[in-house]
Amino acid sequence: MLTKRAQAGKPEAAPAYNPLFRSLGRSGSGVSHFEDFQVFISTAYAQTATGAAGSESSLLGLLPLVAVFVVMYFIMIRPQMKRQKEAKAMVEALAKGDEVVTTGGVIGKITKVGESILAIEVANGVELQLQRSAVVQVLPKGTVSATK
Repeated sequence: MLTKRAQAGKPEAAPAYNPLFRSLGRSGSGVSHFEDFQVFISTAYAQTATGAAGSESSLLGLLPLVAVFVVMYFIMIRPQMKRQKEAKAMVEALAKGDEVVTTGGVIGKITKVGESILAIEVANGVELQLQRSAVVQVLPKGTVSATK
């Protein structure tokens, strides 16, 4: 293809000095060819289809994630579920005469047991009504009388 200058009948200007062509051993003709830049551009190859091996590598990539969930289950979730189960069993087993500690730190003896409400005696003639879930710990018999 001719340049505008060549189409107008004017002579072409001398090519500018290009050090890239000089370092590659070119004469500096000013004509750029793709081969001149092969030194700087590496060839890229497409990845081949692996089929079954590709699914194995994706499964191996998920293995650390699955391992983290398994460790978290045994370290955090399972012990918490066990504590909740024990607390629920303790609250359901409360009976009249049990000595308990509440979430507020009040120590008393159960005098009345309802479906969801307890009455505990904290001092002679002083009773408090609490929800069953407010009981944190059942104390051994005789603890309340020893603290008075």
